[in-house]
Amino acid sequence: MLSSTWNFIKRHKRKFIFAGVFVGGVYLLGKYAQRKIQEMQEREAAEYITQARRQFHFESNQRTCNMTVLSMLPTLREAIIHHLNSESITALLKTKPANKLEIWEDLKIISFTRSIVAVYSTCMLVVLLRVQLNIIGGYLYLDNSVTKNGTTPLAPPDVQQQYLSSIQHLLGEGLIELITVVKKAVQEVLGPVSLKQSLSLQELEQQLTQIRQLVEEGCASSKHKSLSWYMMPDEENTLASQVDIYHLFSCLVMFCNLLIYLRFVIPNLYDFFSSMEHKIIWGNLRNVPQKKGLGFHF
Repeated sequence: MLSSTWNFIKRHKRKFIFAGVFVGGVYLLGKYAQRKIQEMQEREAAEYITQARRQFHFESNQRTCNMTVLSMLPTLREAIIHHLNSESITALLKTKPANKLEIWEDLKIISFTRSIVAVYSTCMLVVLLRVQLNIIGGYLYLDNSVTKNGTTPLAPPDVQQQYLSSIQHLLGEGLIELITVVKKAVQEVLGPVSLKQSLSLQELEQQLTQIRQLVEEGCASSKHKSLSWYMMPDEENTLASQVDIYHLFSCLVMFCNLLIYLRFVIPNLYDFFSSMEHKIIWGNLRNVPQKKGLGFHF
């Protein structure tokens, strides 16, 4: 029995070897495929988690942007009212002074200037804060991923504070300069307009378009080159007044990089928002009856 079995094996030895190699190969190939499938599933799961984390971080950052803008609007409003105070002129008119006509002219200029400055400065504030917070948010996302390996953060808190503090330029020197430019344009365009003259919606649109051209073209021909100057100060002045290079040299380098990137992005974003704002505002105004376009007379 045993001899016959052994003889059978010897006669079919090559077949048994081939079958063993085949079965072993199939087994190893199956294990290899199983491991690869598992690695692919793990990689897809990791990518999904990363994408979900990025989406959550982005949405959270947009909510932060909205809340920050809303919190800054009262400060901007107070600054505009402080520099363009029409309430005091209105109170003065109630006293029936002798130079009533001159005071009405001042009120006309200040009212239009305040409205136009409010539109410009609000758009600038929204663009600036969203750009800044999204850049900071991107660095924070990278920091949360990189610092796990023990490396230095790309945007430490002191750099973030220094970077975000540049918004004070828009609320201070930038706003004052913007008011000066807009007021000069308003005086040039609306100064000759009589207080008794009634303006239709189309005429008002033409006047505002002229004012806008004077503001933006005048800015383009000035040394500041673009409207982004009202939002961001010159790099030299910023570094001289806000940064202690002896104490924060490393922070200075990162802060400069952030400023350079922001000053590169803002003009393009402003052109986009400016064109969209013009289409939205004037597109809506054309649907308003002319008598409702202007609720008072000059």
